[in-house]
Amino acid sequence: MTSFRVETTSGHARAGVLTTAHGEVKTPAFMPVGTQAAVKAVSSEEVAETGARMQIMNTYHLWLRPGPELIAEHGGLHAFARWPHAIVTDSGGFQAFSLAQRMRASENGFEFASHLDGKKMLLSPEEAMRVQGLLGSDIAMQLDVCPPGGSPHSDLVQAVERTTRWAERCLAARAPKQAVFGIVQGGTDIELRLAHAEALARLPFDGLALGGFSVGEPIPEMYRALSVVGPALPAERPRYLMGVGMPGDILTAVESGIDLFDCVIPTRNARNGQLFTWQGKIVIKNARYRDDARPLEEGCGCAACRGGYSRAYLRHLYLAGEILVLRLLSQHNLHFYARLMAELRGAVERGDFQAWARAKLALWSDSAA
Repeated sequence: MTSFRVETTSGHARAGVLTTAHGEVKTPAFMPVGTQAAVKAVSSEEVAETGARMQIMNTYHLWLRPGPELIAEHGGLHAFARWPHAIVTDSGGFQAFSLAQRMRASENGFEFASHLDGKKMLLSPEEAMRVQGLLGSDIAMQLDVCPPGGSPHSDLVQAVERTTRWAERCLAARAPKQAVFGIVQGGTDIELRLAHAEALARLPFDGLALGGFSVGEPIPEMYRALSVVGPALPAERPRYLMGVGMPGDILTAVESGIDLFDCVIPTRNARNGQLFTWQGKIVIKNARYRDDARPLEEGCGCAACRGGYSRAYLRHLYLAGEILVLRLLSQHNLHFYARLMAELRGAVERGDFQAWARAKLALWSDSAA
């Protein structure tokens, strides 16, 4: 099982430690996304070298391929993926939202036509917990209903009520010694979010997550909701904002008391040629980098920067379609995110997080490295 303690605060921002059976995770923490039990283009060893100590893996996709029984036979996800640190598995609820054209929802769960072979499958709360138990993650997520941004109020209420009922069913079906987090829904309706958080806080979850953000709603509306709902979540349990991951979003959410994050942005944007640095973004295909002999960022410990690969060389690789560049750029962005979390934790520990975050946001708003 897991435990959590808050060590210090700066305003609503918190620095803490999440302890799992596979080691401690200093919070605030960012989880690289290992959808198919692998972070795209990067090995488990390379992910660990960035400083990351927790990954999130995808229950829905691993349920379909290679199957949880096979993974269990190989010792669970930690052994199968050669990742000795903490793992969170999602429940498949977001995939029900994102694959809606292949799904029918009912009180029993989500009925999917597999995108692999068309086979009909039912993802119920009990099945979601059974699969996650076989996968052997440290933290399982409850099955939830994730309505799209801009949904009418009646749909939000229905999603909240069903998610609460499913929360109780998930807890009843949890695997021994596996932590379970509840998921708060409600769109950007603050009153509904607060009511749902209160309802889930009464249940014996090990942590609470905020789902249903970054699904089409205006970013200022997300920030407005986070500023109220984040600090209202139980202080003694970890707070997790699901699927939100631009650096500016993370700083804003940490200021609202959030501890955990995950997002595909670091690796997806890297594969699209966009790099994050402390001085601003780099779009490596741009002509301005054709003769640029500098590394992506001085002082960065990633393989690209440490190895002295120039921006000009990386631009050449990207335009030539060389696979190597996807690995190098992905590692750079993951290193940046790990440094970001370490730096912001330091700001919380110093007690000047708000000033530090505002200085960074001002720099990033109009800068390109």
